[in-house]
Amino acid sequence: MKKNMGTADRSIRTILAIVFAVLYATNVISGTLGIVLLVLAGVFLATSFISFCPLYAPFGLRTCKVEKG
Repeated sequence: MKKNMGTADRSIRTILAIVFAVLYATNVISGTLGIVLLVLAGVFLATSFISFCPLYAPFGLRTCKVEKG
């Protein structure tokens, strides 16, 4: 897999994942919405760590710098 996520994209996803987890842990958001956001937080963290978003690939989107060579 080639990287298709830049630093800003990874940072935003990580921050959102932390916010979602904190909101769920403090019971600000609960129930079905809380579980959905917690799963989304997990997906955000996973894609941030591997620098690859599967949804970007079919559309040819890249938020990282293109390597020349």
